[in-house]
Amino acid sequence: MNRVYTNPLRRLILQPLGACRSGWRGRLSTPHVYIRPRLAHSRFFSVNAVLRYSSPTPTAPQKDPQKDDTQAKAAPTVRENIYTLPNLLTLSRIVACPVLGWSIVHDNFYFATGLLVYAGLTDLVDGYLARRFNMHSVLGTILDPAADKTLMTTLTITLAMKDLIPVPLAAIILGRDVLLSLAAFYIRYTSLPPPKTFTRYWDFSIPSAEVHPTGISKVNTALQLLLMGTATISPILPLDISLPLQALQWIVAGTTIWSGASYVFAKDGFRVISSAATKGRSGPPPSSS
Repeated sequence: MNRVYTNPLRRLILQPLGACRSGWRGRLSTPHVYIRPRLAHSRFFSVNAVLRYSSPTPTAPQKDPQKDDTQAKAAPTVRENIYTLPNLLTLSRIVACPVLGWSIVHDNFYFATGLLVYAGLTDLVDGYLARRFNMHSVLGTILDPAADKTLMTTLTITLAMKDLIPVPLAAIILGRDVLLSLAAFYIRYTSLPPPKTFTRYWDFSIPSAEVHPTGISKVNTALQLLLMGTATISPILPLDISLPLQALQWIVAGTTIWSGASYVFAKDGFRVISSAATKGRSGPPPSSS
């Protein structure tokens, strides 16, 4: 039975701690902690020391940075189906470009005209299939303008080599396309979800940004294709079209410069896709096809 202390100081210190009446040691309520009764009368003994031994202050749990990094890396990566028929048709246009350039350099303009017709038809068909059967993809918004630029670059270089278009016009067209290509590489890197690795950068099943051509850019692409197609078939036409072809060249030079400037000032030229936004979408992204 615990002793009842009449002294207020001794009652405050020893009675709550369950000190024993006899013996040199009094056992505290906390296991394996002992204190001499005489120590309670010492001026060096404090209540704070007893409380520190009897009820230690809990410490806040420490966060493990490596565990947080592991959980961040373990987040699922958003992917989409890129193996669609519109994308395959677009890739076929890109593959046909070297053959088209070879035929122009070797003066086989009939075969080159046939390839131009194929490129135009596949461009119309892949856009129709993407809209009709809901086969849109972020990769399609990149491949479609890339196929147009590959075709345009091939025609520009080879027709300039055959003196069918002026070299200054070819420099304007190629310079604009080079600048836009460098901007596309930069946008792809900055919009790619982490971790940014070489393999993930070239994995186009991981969407990062959608490309939306401006209105003047679409008009410029149509005029460029008209110019290149007219220059390609001009050697096999029975009449001279040099005068209207020269007027078309001046128009294309103006629209090329205008469309390049529109990408600099346009706010909707591209849109960065976040993982949360991609998960929350009910359908595939819009395509420029």
